[in-house]
This record gives sequence, C-alpha cells and structure tokens, in this order.
Amino acid sequence: MLRMWRLPAVFGVPFFLFIALPAVAQDAQLPTVTVAKPVVRDVIDADEFIGRFEPVDQVAVRSRVGGYLDEVFFTDGALVKKGDKLFVIDQRPFRTALSQAEASLAAARSTLEFAETTFKRTQSLTGTGTLSVSRLDDDRRALLAAQANVRGSEAAVERAKLDLEYTTITAPLSGRVDRRLISPGNLVQADQTVLTTIVSLDPIDFYFDVDERRLLSYARTARERGSALQEGGGALPVRVTIADATEPPFEGKLDFSENRVDNQTGTMRVRARFPNPGFILQPGLFGRVEVEGSNTYRAILIPDDAIGADQNERIVYEVKEDGSVVTKPVRLGPRLHGYRVIRSGMTGEETIIVNGLMRVRPGVKVKPELVALPQEAAQSAESAQ
Repeated sequence: MLRMWRLPAVFGVPFFLFIALPAVAQDAQLPTVTVAKPVVRDVIDADEFIGRFEPVDQVAVRSRVGGYLDEVFFTDGALVKKGDKLFVIDQRPFRTALSQAEASLAAARSTLEFAETTFKRTQSLTGTGTLSVSRLDDDRRALLAAQANVRGSEAAVERAKLDLEYTTITAPLSGRVDRRLISPGNLVQADQTVLTTIVSLDPIDFYFDVDERRLLSYARTARERGSALQEGGGALPVRVTIADATEPPFEGKLDFSENRVDNQTGTMRVRARFPNPGFILQPGLFGRVEVEGSNTYRAILIPDDAIGADQNERIVYEVKEDGSVVTKPVRLGPRLHGYRVIRSGMTGEETIIVNGLMRVRPGVKVKPELVALPQEAAQSAESAQ
C-alpha cells in the first residue's frame, strides 16, 4: 500500500511541471518592446530656409570738402555713435577763407550804410527841388546793389563756415566702423575718396529666398491673420539659428518682400528683422530661418524612431490589447518639437512601438513596456545640426 501511495506523488510532480513550463517559457520568449501613445497637441508648421544677415543701414564715409587728412579719431573696428568725430581735414585753408568772407561782408555792410545815407539825403533834397529825380534813381539803384552785395557776402560767410564745419567728419549713424582706408597726410578728394565704412548692428536684417508655392502659402496665412505679406507680414514670426549651436534661436518677424517673383529662379527675396542688442548677429553671418507656414492646428506627433518602411510607404507598428502587432501606413509631415507630424493614417489613440522595431514583425505578439512621451522631445546635437 505504501508503494502504491507513493507512486502518484513521485510521478505527480513532473506532471504538473510539464503543464506549467510551456506557458512560462512562451512568455519568456516574447520580445520586449517600448510602446507609447502619440503626442497630440496644437502646432504650427514651420519651413526652413538659408540666408545671410545684412545691416539695416550702411554708409561709405566720404569728405564733403577736399584737402589733406590731418587726424583720425577712432580705433579700427570700434563701435561708434552717431555724431562721433572720425576724421579732420587740415582746417587752415578753410579758416583763411572764412576770414576773407567775413572781411568782404564787413566791406559790403559799410557800402550799404553809405548807400542808405546817400539815398535818404538825395530823397530829401529831391523833394525841395534841389536835386533831380534822375539822381534819386541812381542813388536808389546804388542802395539796392549794396543790399544785394551784403546778402551775397553773408552767403559767402555761411558757405565758408559750412566748409570749415565739413572738415570735421563725424559718424552719420551708430554702428561698427571699418578700418581706416586712408592715412593722415594723404590728399582727400571731395565726395570721392572713401575714408571708411559703417554698418548698423541693432536691429539687423536677414534676407532669404522663398519659392512660389510656399510664398502663396505664407501670403494666405498672413491674410488669415489680418495682414499682408508685401506690407510686412507682421503676423508671421520667424526664428533663426546660427552656426553656434550653444546660442538659442533668435526671434524676429517678416517685414518686407520684393514686389515681384524672379522669372528665372521662381523665387522672391524676403526679409526678416531681428533685434540685436548684444551685437551677437553680424552682417554677412550665415543662418537658418524657420518661418511659420500655417495657422494653429491639432496634430499627431511621434518619434522618428517609431517610423518604419515597407517598400515605398512609411508605416508604424501598433500593439493591440492582446499584444499582437499590426502595421499602419502613414503619411508624414514636417518635424516639429522634436517629433514627426503624422498627416494621415492615425487617430492619436493608438499604442505604437517607439523602441525595438527590429525585433518585431506583423502578426507576432510582444511584451510591451508603456512609457509616456514628453510634449517636446529634446533634439540631439546631430539632429539639430
């Protein structure tokens, strides 16, 4: 009896183990993947263009009078303010000319005083019949000529003062001055010799070319926002990034576009203006500008790592409640907030695989590990570049 009682117990242990082991082994063999719900949020499409910064104002500094350059009052490449003294032309010839003009004015005023006295005396004597009317006319003509000579002499004095003032050349605008292009002692030709150049820095403009298709889209977006692209497109903000990845994007607005499309390139030159109080942005600097290409709309966003390919179409892998995997073809949009916009093919309620695509195929079952995607993904240095 003891042997008959022990035999079921001995053979019962492997019997139950034989039943339980297949299910445990099957779960252990399921591939583990990371799944998540798509990010659904309000977004605005953005297009990227390449362009360069240009100064709002720039001027080539010339002298209005000729002479020999006497002094230079700035350091090459320095920041200057409007009205700062830059150059001085030798002033001695102009002071002499001013003295001559003032002397001529004094002589003309003396002649005028004499002509006025003579005319008054002749006028009184003509009234008594002592002098003829013709003599009165001669004195009146001499008085008028003397008055004209005084006005001409005064104008000559003003001109001499102006020429003397022009010998001191000041900055016509605030900005960064270039190196001096001529040294003291050289002859300066009036209105011809370029002494240096100055460019403004704050604000600064960014020029880039937009193709016809996107131009029409921006114009429509601007109209929907109550403005016109050709009148500034003030409703279209832009962001520009420069080669230094440590600098955050700079915020600006479109403020100008040309009045026609180039019939050779099919593009139009557009300008955006940016504040530049720290003078980080420099004229000639290369940059990438992002332009808002739509109004706000609700979008489905997923990571690029969650997108696969099936021949010529893009797909995502959806995990059902029972753990099975199915594919869904999708149409992709632009990249925003570190994710890829899904134009069609998803509702936003799906649970998709975001990591481990190489370990799955349609129809198999997986072991999902659910994670929550942030509203904005951090971009890697490679993707940002």
